Amino acid sequence: MESLGLLFGSLARVKLLRLFLFNHTDAYSFDDVIMRAKLSSNDARAELLRLVRAGLLKRSGTVKASTYRVNQRYPYLDALSAFIRSTTVVAPAALVRNLKKAGALRLVVLSGVFTGVSESSIDLLVVGDKLDERALARAAQVIEAELGREIRYASFGTEDFAYRRGIYDRLLRDVFDYPHQSLLDRIGL
Repeated sequence: MESLGLLFGSLARVKLLRLFLFNHTDAYSFDDVIMRAKLSSNDARAELLRLVRAGLLKRSGTVKASTYRVNQRYPYLDALSAFIRSTTVVAPAALVRNLKKAGALRLVVLSGVFTGVSESSIDLLVVGDKLDERALARAAQVIEAELGREIRYASFGTEDFAYRRGIYDRLLRDVFDYPHQSLLDRIGL
């Protein structure tokens, strides 16, 4: 992502491009933009202004209650969207490193948005011992900021996962019956 930051002028701009292009029908308040993209208010304000001036974003509302959305008539919207989608990847090592802060990981599986399968119920499956749900939620927010879109994730303790796997749980079938990628497997699947 650093090379895109150099190409587009800043990492903040790349995060905003991802946020708006992956969610091109949604409108976001300034506070939502800061929260979702994990940017400082100064960086977000400057980059939003640049994107509005460029014509990619539209601003509506009052000065204090502005919302931003993608300008659907922007002439290069499809090309820019295709480029951002094709270059958006989260490094597996960085993803696992973020998730390790939540506890002792035993299994990390990517599906859904990470593999291009929209039918999957979840995008990320985490199995571990003594998982801290708040730390896991923070790690998911960091991943979401990198991706520019929300991810659906599920976490289980090792025993709960083994039980669910034994009864052919629908959620687990949705992950393992479709294309998926195991980043970490200490269970031995």
